[in-house]
Amino acid sequence: MNTENPTLPGLHHVTAISADAQSNINFYCGVLGLRLVKLTVNFDDPASYHLYYGDELGRPGTLLTFFAWPGAARGRVGPPQVTATAFSVPANAMDFWLNRLTQRGIETESDGVRFGQRVLSFLDPDGMRVEIIGEDQPADSTAAPWPAGPIRVTYAIRGLHSVTISQRKEESTIELLKTVMGYELQDKAENRSRFLAGSNDHGPGVIIDLLQVPDLRHGTLGAGVVHHVAFRTPDNAQQAAWHQTISRLGLKVSPVMDRCYFHSIYYREPGGVLFEIATSNPGFTADQPAAELGRKLMLPPWLEPQRSEIEHAVPPIELPLTA
Repeated sequence: MNTENPTLPGLHHVTAISADAQSNINFYCGVLGLRLVKLTVNFDDPASYHLYYGDELGRPGTLLTFFAWPGAARGRVGPPQVTATAFSVPANAMDFWLNRLTQRGIETESDGVRFGQRVLSFLDPDGMRVEIIGEDQPADSTAAPWPAGPIRVTYAIRGLHSVTISQRKEESTIELLKTVMGYELQDKAENRSRFLAGSNDHGPGVIIDLLQVPDLRHGTLGAGVVHHVAFRTPDNAQQAAWHQTISRLGLKVSPVMDRCYFHSIYYREPGGVLFEIATSNPGFTADQPAAELGRKLMLPPWLEPQRSEIEHAVPPIELPLTA
């Protein structure tokens, strides 16, 4: 455990807001082929679902999660927010994804080539911008698509590629990423700067793109908007070291919160985006065997006595057959 120089090898997850759990499940499982690795509730608002999608086991760096707030009004996308969430697929799978989305009536935009990688952009049912980016997979990649999913492994999503953070002024965010969080500037084109996690970790989600958009309207929270972005750290000891580091910067950081499948701390980076640092363990098999992930509503021990009330409060949903 390296507590003197704790690491952030990349993203852990991205959490966004949806107004309808069923359409969200249908899209991310049925269209994008991700696995629903955990069906639970928002621990801070147990009358609403918290949906977790990822690879076969929901490994850190493959996770996109949603607070499902029924009927939530659309948010406005704009700084300071994560304004695009990108998934990685093999470079030779891009035509497959273009055809798959087109056949399902999903309007796509080709952003051409960004930093040498082909990009396909589209909106989910809540209007959140999602990207699929083709990249060559390194020989030692930890990518492990779900083999029982609806999409052949050779074409399937490998995990998160990156997030795009939009800011009116980027200087303070850049300073935090580089001097505190260990990210390195990899490339720059016009108003987009690409940062790479300063680690030898070859797992997914090691890229942060920072987009400077000084003239865009300020974003607002709501359906179709990313609530926060989480970075992964290996264990509790390194998380505690990060807590001390962030506190010394004068940023307000939360106490450690038990999310059952990881432990979390939260803080707003100087530009205003909510950041989380989450541990890689214990993972989603902590309360379910791997074969059963996503097949029933799971509650943390402290909410289990309220199961009956919670099950009546959340809307009925139909789970994907391949969950």
